[in-house]
Amino acid sequence: MNNLTATYFKRILKFAFPAKTSRNTLFEKPSFFIKITNLNTRITGIGECTYIEGLSIDKPFLFEKKISEACSNINNNVSEFNYSDSFPGIQFGLETAFNELLNGGNFKVFNNDFHSGKSQIPINGLIWMNNFHEMEKQVIEKIEEGFDCIKIKTGAHDFNSEYAFLKKIRLILGKNIQLRLDANGAFHSSDALEKIKLLSDLDIHSIEQPIKPGQWDAMAELCFKSPVNIALDEELIGCEKQSEMLNHIKPAYIVLKPSLLGGFSDADNWIKLAENEGIKWWATSALESNIGLNAITQWVANKQISLHQGLGTGKIYTNNFDSPLKVENGKIYYCTNIDWNINNFSN
Repeated sequence: MNNLTATYFKRILKFAFPAKTSRNTLFEKPSFFIKITNLNTRITGIGECTYIEGLSIDKPFLFEKKISEACSNINNNVSEFNYSDSFPGIQFGLETAFNELLNGGNFKVFNNDFHSGKSQIPINGLIWMNNFHEMEKQVIEKIEEGFDCIKIKTGAHDFNSEYAFLKKIRLILGKNIQLRLDANGAFHSSDALEKIKLLSDLDIHSIEQPIKPGQWDAMAELCFKSPVNIALDEELIGCEKQSEMLNHIKPAYIVLKPSLLGGFSDADNWIKLAENEGIKWWATSALESNIGLNAITQWVANKQISLHQGLGTGKIYTNNFDSPLKVENGKIYYCTNIDWNINNFSN
């Protein structure tokens, strides 16, 4: 007899501001939530199935159909599932829900000190693209909130203007605050090195994905010659020859987004391959709601981390779920005196 039952629901997450990157501007984003309940114990696990159109390899027009299929399989006692190759966002949601079931529910996806409120995770303060005046205001707010690592999305404005802006920001930050850049593939391979050499004067910790993915030779040359450490981000999404890619390009860092890579099992594999090559890593959320973000923070907390992570508290949405995740002095933690209310998890 099957003791598991699965259902799902959809929520359109509304951005609190136009979420601009060098690729596009987002105003809303769909997410689906799988609820798996053990009929014997009445324990429920909830996982977020999510994608970013134009970035994820998941096919949006088939996404909900595949989630419905996954629920039917669970209801029909089909225990084998693997969506990581074609629908990594669904794999992420399934792994989250099943992990929570195994850990007794109550949004405990991984059993560690983070969920019990005993540990914190250092994170970077993310600066969204906007006009320079508004971006400077964001930077000052992050400093006042106690962040000691700032990450700025770059590539939407002309380079000379951005360079002048970043030069000003470095003066505002002083010497003790780390500055990361995320280009989202905005630079052209023909002049990326020249631009990065100019940026190196600003004491940049790293720059994510300076050129578009898929240009292994050009990226390898950049990583070899660049005076600024390069982190691969979009390069990982949908990559089938993982070990070969890392060995060829040899980046300083990789950026892990479990919901875009095929869940925690695939992200764990990326870590293993990277460490074999002497490559460091950090994890970031990828526009998930607080359900997915909660799972990623607990997964990160299971690791030995030495770098700031790219996590937050879901304030980018106006209709996010209330969450015990809080940020103070540039660190995210789980506030144990705030409860999730499972009855609120519906449309």
